[in-house]
Amino acid sequence: MKFTTITIGIFLFVAIAIISCGGNISTNPEEEKKPVTPLQDKEGYLKTGKYIAMQTKGNLGKYLIQALGSMGSEGAVEFCNTRAIPITDSMAIALSASIERVSDKPRNPSNQANESELEYIRKWKEAKELGEALAPEVMEIDGKVVGYYPIVTNQMCMQCHGAPKKEINAATLAKINTLYPTDKATGYSIEEIRGLFVVGMDKKGAK
Repeated sequence: MKFTTITIGIFLFVAIAIISCGGNISTNPEEEKKPVTPLQDKEGYLKTGKYIAMQTKGNLGKYLIQALGSMGSEGAVEFCNTRAIPITDSMAIALSASIERVSDKPRNPSNQANESELEYIRKWKEAKELGEALAPEVMEIDGKVVGYYPIVTNQMCMQCHGAPKKEINAATLAKINTLYPTDKATGYSIEEIRGLFVVGMDKKGAK
């Protein structure tokens, strides 16, 4: 099958949008070549968690591009329903970490943020309104180091998370309503806090 110039342009736009989505998570290729060994200091864990979140986001993005290219935004919804959590779980095993994507307005109830995660989301929303930096956070919980990385919407996200019947077309909205009857993840604008990556890491030296 030959792709038209317009089709190629759409693919490039989607690829760039996916890579850019994710708040303050760095996309510097030199920084993401290999994992940073967890250190006792906060900065070391921040970098390690960032690497893990970026690797997971990139792997999800690769398959999402394929779904969008073959089936459009309806295919993207189908992909997220059947493959997003299994892929995230497989990345957690490969990277020796726990990885979750959570939100205060989840599409899948399994992605509902807990109280401490909701507090981070609220804090980042307030910072965004004030024009302040959305700096990731790490803290120790039950002997684990947990990193929190904000996820921010972009133009590409609007196909499935924007205004119903405006940015989300009728067919995609019908698919969302069928697969996610309790969906809360619509009505977003560009550059809003969509949720966060939560990355759990072992403490260095812990047994």
